[in-house]
Amino acid sequence: MYKAKDYSYLFGMQGFSHRLLKTHITLYQGYVKNTNKLIAELNNMEDQSSNCFAELKRRFGWEFSGMRLHEYYFENLSYHELEKEHNQFFEWLCNTFGSFDKWCDDFYKTGLMRGIGWVILCRDNHTGRLFNCWIGEHDKGFLAGCQPLLVMDVWEHAYLCDYGLDRKSYIETFFNNINWTTVMERFQHMGI
Repeated sequence: MYKAKDYSYLFGMQGFSHRLLKTHITLYQGYVKNTNKLIAELNNMEDQSSNCFAELKRRFGWEFSGMRLHEYYFENLSYHELEKEHNQFFEWLCNTFGSFDKWCDDFYKTGLMRGIGWVILCRDNHTGRLFNCWIGEHDKGFLAGCQPLLVMDVWEHAYLCDYGLDRKSYIETFFNNINWTTVMERFQHMGI
């Protein structure tokens, strides 16, 4: 069974109120709880040819991906500066997008798109190519065979209580709180 991770170290982070983080972490804990609940229900279901079984299988993707995407998101917060000198990740990012600023602009504008979802810098496990992608729902829109490197939540619960409908200010705050050490570890862990 999965256990909710402790993200209390994020409290006090610049630009994110205690109330916002507490609400967001509680929502994440619900995904963990529901993932475990669905695993138990599916394991105990006798008729695996039923419509109920099929719908629970479909729902599992929603809950599990909601759990995992929140873990990626929380873990790439808590500011750690990006070392740009002799950094393979930074070079790879610049080679793919043309420059760091062009990548930032693309990621930022993807986050400003209308709708709810996630913005993810991901790496194709087969070629190493980097993409900024939009995932509208937890279980729809993933690029198959890609590993998330940087995850930004752009569902309203991630910013509404601090920023209202001002998603632009939230994205600026997110950028000011990226834990680049975690992003680089994800990049190096994959190896192409």
